[in-house]
Amino acid sequence: MPRRPFALFLMPDLLIEDNVLMIEQGVRLLERISADLFTSSSPSTLGASIGGHLRHNLDHYACFQRGMLRGRIDYDDRERASDIETKPAAAIQALQRAAGKMRALADENLDRSLEVRMDTGESDERPWTHSSARRELQFLLSHTVHHYALIAMVCRLYGQEVDDDFGVAPSTLKHRRRSDAACAR
Repeated sequence: MPRRPFALFLMPDLLIEDNVLMIEQGVRLLERISADLFTSSSPSTLGASIGGHLRHNLDHYACFQRGMLRGRIDYDDRERASDIETKPAAAIQALQRAAGKMRALADENLDRSLEVRMDTGESDERPWTHSSARRELQFLLSHTVHHYALIAMVCRLYGQEVDDDFGVAPSTLKHRRRSDAACAR
């Protein structure tokens, strides 16, 4: 995932930039795949579609962005908008809005304390946990990479090629570059 020139975004924090770049990967993928592939699901994908994975990711970004205003992020307070799951154009627009909202966080104090909660298992209890915006940006990046990896597998299952870096963790990409450089010597 190549970095864009810093001056284009005027973002002082690389975690914001990395999340924006990750979101934009989703836009680029959707511009290349068919609407049928976007909504396809099968037992091999456990019934999940590309649209479903993208909608799920966007829901997490929306929870984060709403929670930043309140100081409390509830990752289970998701909209689950079905049009994002079934209409590629709606998903592209939602991804672009999410990227824009992430850019708007450039002036926020990412180290400020937040409370976060999400359903973590069998118990009905969902306690609030202390966190920070910076930590939640790390979570969102990891969460998005995870779902993009699943999307990449769905694409390949249906014969659709994806970029080599799509759904690959930034640390893995760095490791591969270092390994390739070492092998080239």
